[in-house]
Amino acid sequence: MRFKLDENLDVRAEAALSSAGHDVATVVGQGLGGATDSAIAQAVGVEGRVLVTLDRGFADLRAYPPGTHPGIVVLRPRRQGLPA
Repeated sequence: MRFKLDENLDVRAEAALSSAGHDVATVVGQGLGGATDSAIAQAVGVEGRVLVTLDRGFADLRAYPPGTHPGIVVLRPRRQGLPA
């Protein structure tokens, strides 16, 4: 699967998904650090990637309705970051 990881995710998430065989890009790695949510949503659409983020703004179906992007996964962990 093709993923784009938002800048609010632990950097180890890229390695974890890549080692599982996924094609992974990051917002920061592509020079989109600090970009608006709409710019990031546009990039994932163009690239055909599923966005993985902690940003609850991406859960707004009015702003990002199904079918207008490859997919958005908004994670809501109790603790942020991967286990040590």
